[in-house]
Amino acid sequence: METETTMTETRNRSVVGMVLIALGIILLLGYMVDAGLFVLPMMALIFAIVGIRTCNAGWFIPAGILGGIGLGAALVETLPLAENLEGGVFLLSFAAGWAAIPLLSALFANEKVWWPFIPGGVMAMIGSLILIGEGGVTLLDLIFNRAGWIWPLVLIGIGVALLLRRGAE
Repeated sequence: METETTMTETRNRSVVGMVLIALGIILLLGYMVDAGLFVLPMMALIFAIVGIRTCNAGWFIPAGILGGIGLGAALVETLPLAENLEGGVFLLSFAAGWAAIPLLSALFANEKVWWPFIPGGVMAMIGSLILIGEGGVTLLDLIFNRAGWIWPLVLIGIGVALLLRRGAE
C-alpha cells in the first residue's frame, strides 16, 4: 500500500512540476516576443495535456475556459469584424470553450459532465442574438431589461421544484 501512495505522490509532484515549468516558459516568452494572443491558448493546451495524461477531468475546466477566452480574443483581434459583432464572436468562442469541457472529459477521463453546457449555452444564445443584429439586441433588451423581474421568479420556481422533488424521494 505504501508503494502505491508513494507512486501517486511522485506522479502528482511531476505533474505540478511540468505545469509550473510550462507556465514559466510561456510567461517568459511573453516578455521576449509579442505573444500576447498565444498566452491563454498555450495555457489551455498545458491544462488539457495534463488532463489527458492524468485522466482527470478537473484539468479540462481551466483548459476549456482559457481556451475559449483565448480563441475569442484571437478572433476579435485578427478578424476584420464590425465593432457591433465583436461581442457576439467572443461569446460564441467562450461558449465553445465551455462545450469542450464535457467533450474532453468524456474522451480522456471517461467522465460524463453536463453542467458546462449551462454557462456555455447561455453564452452561445447571447452571442448568437448579438450576431443577428438589431432584432437580436432588441430581444436581449426585452429578456434582461424590460422583463428582468421574471428571472428571479424563474429561479425561485426552480428552487422550490427541486426542494419539493427532494422531499418526495
